Amino acid sequence: MRLIIFGPPGAGKGTQASRIAERYSIPAISTGDIFRANIKNETPLGLQVKEITASGGYVSDEITNEIVANRLREDDALQGFLLDGYPRTEAQVAALDEMLGETPIDGVLMLTVDEEELVSRLTKRAETEGRADDTEEVIRERQAIYRRETEPLAEFFRGRGRLVEVDGMGDVDDVTARIFLALDGLQG
Repeated sequence: MRLIIFGPPGAGKGTQASRIAERYSIPAISTGDIFRANIKNETPLGLQVKEITASGGYVSDEITNEIVANRLREDDALQGFLLDGYPRTEAQVAALDEMLGETPIDGVLMLTVDEEELVSRLTKRAETEGRADDTEEVIRERQAIYRRETEPLAEFFRGRGRLVEVDGMGDVDDVTARIFLALDGLQG
């Protein structure tokens, strides 16, 4: 399966992506994880990304498209994948379409979560994981950027008949069960 998972920061994409990847035997490809690894290793990309994310911004389409294209060429992604955090703009959708050619995305999973719940989740994550980039101000800025740039993609994917909306509120296992029910329907 070739899947995309999206939703606002804090919706549970990373948690659910690992469960989806395991169930369907596909790699979960998280642009955020790739960026954080580069920051941790202080690569040139990492230093550039650190400055952008510290202010609440997003990494440019050009950089992100290149990273994703390189990752999709790796052997484990040739038969399927789950993209987490990509695409997030119309330009990235166009780049992904070009990368995939004649083989379209099977489904686009959109997790929906109340904004105040998102802020609560992310501030708790900042405390437990020591993520300095998750201040309330930065969290709210990322939510605004998501609503402005990424949320409109829902209509685009709905128009292609690929959007699958899942309620991301509640117990993690309950959300997972709703996701598997929706994705199993794509295969049937």
